[in-house]
Amino acid sequence: MPDQKKRPPAVKLFALAALLGVIAGAAAVYVKETGSGNGGVTPTADARCPLAAEKVASLTPLMRGQVAAMTPAADARPIAGLDFAGPDGKPLTLAAFAGKTLLVNLWATWCVPCREEMPALNALQKALGGDRFEVVAINIDTGADEKPRAFLDEIGVHELRYYRDASMGVFNTLKKEGLAFGLPATLLLDEKGCLLGSMNGPAAWDSDDAKSLIEAAIARPAGS
Repeated sequence: MPDQKKRPPAVKLFALAALLGVIAGAAAVYVKETGSGNGGVTPTADARCPLAAEKVASLTPLMRGQVAAMTPAADARPIAGLDFAGPDGKPLTLAAFAGKTLLVNLWATWCVPCREEMPALNALQKALGGDRFEVVAINIDTGADEKPRAFLDEIGVHELRYYRDASMGVFNTLKKEGLAFGLPATLLLDEKGCLLGSMNGPAAWDSDDAKSLIEAAIARPAGS
């Protein structure tokens, strides 16, 4: 029979696992921020998005720090086929936001990172939202509205308009496009609906890194 005295307590095993997880996580961040990653993308031009490739190139150096997980669009193309409901329950598409730079975020109440990210998205909307920019956070919980609405009220998220797709169609569309692999999933789109970048996983959207990226995305060339 094994000597029980030589077996470490379960709490120590959990602590060791947690420590190894932190080390692994730190290594992953290091690889992301020091590798060729964002700097190695040369976006292609799309006739429907003639200026988007140039914008992607200018934004790529700003996809760092707290938003280093943002991947610049290799194909700066229009994003279509996203159908969801607005705050009044009426159907919407991204066409309704023409003229605005958008940060489109898919979230659900059962997604823990999503829940933790919502206050930061709310703060970003409060800081930079307006006629030229909006955080379009689309809830994809199935079922009725009560649970997601109650969650937003509970955590004090009131700057974000309530967008909803109980069919999860928006997620499936982005999955087919190779832009969503899980939740949260986020897209950065220019004022013409052209893809500038995408991210899978949460970010500190209320950070200076995030604000610098969004401010640069909002900026328009002189004379435009």
